[in-house]
Amino acid sequence: MKALVVGAGGLGCPVAWSLARLSAELTIVDDDRVELGNLHRQILHRTEDLGRPKAESARDAILRRWPVKVTALNLRFGVEHAALIGHHDVVLDCTDAFASKFLLNDLCVAAGVPLVHGAVVGLSGQVMSVTSRSACYRCLFEAPPPGEVGCAVAGVLGPLCGVVGVVMAEEAWALHAGQPRLAGALEIITIAGTRLVRLRPRPGCTACGVEERRAC
Repeated sequence: MKALVVGAGGLGCPVAWSLARLSAELTIVDDDRVELGNLHRQILHRTEDLGRPKAESARDAILRRWPVKVTALNLRFGVEHAALIGHHDVVLDCTDAFASKFLLNDLCVAAGVPLVHGAVVGLSGQVMSVTSRSACYRCLFEAPPPGEVGCAVAGVLGPLCGVVGVVMAEEAWALHAGQPRLAGALEIITIAGTRLVRLRPRPGCTACGVEERRAC
């Protein structure tokens, strides 16, 4: 399986770790650098990596452990990088910005490549996958909200990032096997337990559209 992991932070680290140990071929994309205040939840990075590009630090951490193919791209994923999606079997959204999440959703839907979305803020996380027959991220959230509340403001529970990241990796393998568990469903994960919300494609969705889904 070839997986495109966008983001090498709190979610990207456990996602990449979990996929690599099962011999997935990885492309890791991130334009940020390793910071001391993030190490408690970014398990692939060490104090020796402070100041290094996260994508390269994550790649090297994986290669120290497993003989897999890993490509590190030190860039901020944008529409100009859409061609990358078509070279992979699945895309994992490990970003922390709404604009990036909507962009990845729209590009994956257009390319017909499965997407696994993940997010963690405060004491809550969520995971869902998007396929050609399921509701997409834009069906659930029509557009980015006017203001973002990210980890820097709301904080984040480090171990929860690990839990959500592992669930994302498991869903990626399930998609590859043709047996996704979270296509058309949003799993909400908290320290108190989990909850599954079933989703339907939204009429008029600008990313997937009802008529297009009926033709699938």
